[in-house]
Amino acid sequence: QVQLVESGGGLVQAGGSLRLSCAASGRIFSIMARGWYRQAPGKQRELVASIGSGGVTRYVDSVKGRFTISRDKAWNTWYLEMNTLKPEDTASYFCNARIRSTSGATDDYWGQGTQVTVSS
Repeated sequence: QVQLVESGGGLVQAGGSLRLSCAASGRIFSIMARGWYRQAPGKQRELVASIGSGGVTRYVDSVKGRFTISRDKAWNTWYLEMNTLKPEDTASYFCNARIRSTSGATDDYWGQGTQVTVSS
């Protein structure tokens, strides 16, 4: 089995920073893409940032210059550094990865979600 476990998140004032982490474990053969999504109440889930296997990063326009996605050298953990947070960043944040397991199957996996609340 494959699991994604998130950590980080919490309550912060506007202008503050938070760091989210996502650790993948289990019967992993390779991780082809990693990303962070968020979903605010009453809104659709949106892709915030992604990093491909080659290290190419992409961001939604609303977080460019403020958020940074990165991965560790062991490749099974990735991060979302969030700076200059705004109240509109308040949402549940989910990590996501496209993973090929040792069985050969490729699937999308999700973390359990972590709440980020930015007060004004």
